[in-house]
Amino acid sequence: MRALISIAVLGLLAAPAMAAELPEWAYPVAPPAGGPPDNTVKKTLPGSTRSYTAAQINDRFGPPDWYPEDHPPMPDIVAHGKKPNAFACDLCHLTNGQGHPESAGISGLPVGYIMRQMAEFKAGVRKGMRAPIMVQIASALTEEETKAAAEYFASIKYPQFYKVIETDMAPKSYVGAGAMRFAAKEGGTEPIGNRIIEIPADEERTEARDPRAQHIAYVPTGSIKKGEELVTTGGGGKTTPCAICHGPELKGLGEVPPIVGRSPEYIYRQLNDIKIGTRNGAWAPLMKPVVAKLTDEDMVAIAAYLVSKAP
Repeated sequence: MRALISIAVLGLLAAPAMAAELPEWAYPVAPPAGGPPDNTVKKTLPGSTRSYTAAQINDRFGPPDWYPEDHPPMPDIVAHGKKPNAFACDLCHLTNGQGHPESAGISGLPVGYIMRQMAEFKAGVRKGMRAPIMVQIASALTEEETKAAAEYFASIKYPQFYKVIETDMAPKSYVGAGAMRFAAKEGGTEPIGNRIIEIPADEERTEARDPRAQHIAYVPTGSIKKGEELVTTGGGGKTTPCAICHGPELKGLGEVPPIVGRSPEYIYRQLNDIKIGTRNGAWAPLMKPVVAKLTDEDMVAIAAYLVSKAP
């Protein structure tokens, strides 16, 4: 049962018209929602003493906290949100901030960076496919609530979430509830082409919002080496070496965010959003010349290399 319900689904209700022109693998659209999630059968996870029904797992104002021992005490705004418009942060970003491919991994980001992004959502200058629901949430929060959430996620080290596999053939997959991609039930493979395919290593754990669950990122053969050249040298003037702003190990520098080890689908989407002008903000002008000459293949390669360099 596809019980997973993400704020990404709600965000798609206001997706821009250009969505049809965007690569589906990086901008997945969730299918129509089914009936309400089950509220009778309790689910459990290995190593957790807690149990939740599917309805509780998808509660926008009280999603599960499977492993409270894994993280600092959560601010109320992270754990429960604020009705009616600010859903709990851990609904989509999870208790450890790792998120899923359709959302953002936000743990380990600088407080100032998170605060700035929330302000830019609130101001409406970030207009990508995933932005509308974040505009709603950011607009409902006070400065103090936003800062509490930012400080919480900034205090957590981003986990090693991805296993990366270079391949010519990726598992057949489909987009399910929550705009997340899952391996096809019938199995089989298909050419990966110029795509990155991210699927859960264990669907049931991922659907239960398990913060310890991992994903597999299938990337095109040769993309990691190509991405390394672009990231480290600029590809002969095609772009700017990432370390200039993101630090020598790409783990961030001041309020500039770390970029290694995170969702390659998300990284591609941000590069593309900046290039096509749907992600703007105070620092976007610094990135526009960086992405101006990049092709789709280049952005896929950069994303593949960055996820392969998990700290």
